[in-house]
Amino acid sequence: MEQQLTPAYLTPNSNNDVVNTELDRSLSAYDYELPPDLIAQNPAIPRDSSRLLVVNSRSIHHIFRDLPHLLKAGDLLVMNNTSVIPARLYGRKATGAEIEVLLLEERQYNCWLALVKPGKRFKVGSKIIFEPRGAFKQRSKGTGEDEEVNSSLSLTATVLETDPATGGRLLQFDVPGGVPLVQVLEVFGEVPLPPYITASEATDEQYQTVYAQHPGAIAAPTAGLHFTPELLEELRDRGINQAFITLHVGVGTFRPVEVEDVTTHQMHEEWIEVPAATVEQIRATKAAGGRVIAVGTTAVRSLEGAAQSGELQPFCGKTNLFIYPGYQWRVVDGLITNFHLPRSSLLMLVSALIGRERLLNIYQEAIAARYRFYSFGDAMLILP
Repeated sequence: MEQQLTPAYLTPNSNNDVVNTELDRSLSAYDYELPPDLIAQNPAIPRDSSRLLVVNSRSIHHIFRDLPHLLKAGDLLVMNNTSVIPARLYGRKATGAEIEVLLLEERQYNCWLALVKPGKRFKVGSKIIFEPRGAFKQRSKGTGEDEEVNSSLSLTATVLETDPATGGRLLQFDVPGGVPLVQVLEVFGEVPLPPYITASEATDEQYQTVYAQHPGAIAAPTAGLHFTPELLEELRDRGINQAFITLHVGVGTFRPVEVEDVTTHQMHEEWIEVPAATVEQIRATKAAGGRVIAVGTTAVRSLEGAAQSGELQPFCGKTNLFIYPGYQWRVVDGLITNFHLPRSSLLMLVSALIGRERLLNIYQEAIAARYRFYSFGDAMLILP
């Protein structure tokens, strides 16, 4: 049954030295300067050759493939198995004016919340026409096999209403054959890379984790991009277990914080699923003295969001949990994460784990050591 979670506003954590100070609540305190040439434009090849800055009592430089030797048998990695969809579409109005659409989330069948550019004059009732980039396949009702559909068909969408929370539009899509929109997005859309990636040669596959299963994200859970099938197998061989949650990364993850008092920032809701099997794995891990290591901030938000009642429970629904210093941790012991943008909610989340000043000092160390930042960049492993 789908559930809804309310924000968790924070209380001091008696088990953690990270407390909420007045400065921690100020947006400007989460700023830092990054040389533009450290913004990674392409992923590391192979994936696990990226650098890894390990942080516990001190910071140590490693390569990501060292991970099996940095964790302990009995530890549990919790990963986000969402899959990025080709969420950026280019269309036109009947007048010929060009329109860019970024899908955010499906609200009802083939009815999506989306950002539309230019959007100010894009009123209710406006229509967009999208042309296919090639043929697509759909399941034949007669044979049960995939068959190619006429690529000359077009896709249209109508604006139903505006969304004040995001500045977006609710679009009703008229899909060829009445199939789900996600089934034809590979023809009409493209995988949206973040705006700071401006000169990338990456393939769509390189912007997916190797364990991606459930389509729905508009951005990759980037901490997971460093894993290869071989590395996952080595981790299992060493007794380091793996579990999965699903968070379809949306505007809540990358929407900038725009208020100086960060406690007044409202996170946009994102859909998560924490299955019963993962909850059982976490309980068994903690009972045996193992550590729960979240792979990425999306895994953190899912696990902590599903524990807002005070105890971790299976959960399927939406969360707008916002984590910053002073947060009382319930599930997560450690974190694998990339380096995040200044003034972002993700930077605040990591600060809640190790402290804002310490995190910014570590970032300066990473900059001095020429680590690569953001989505295709290097990673940190934060251990308790």
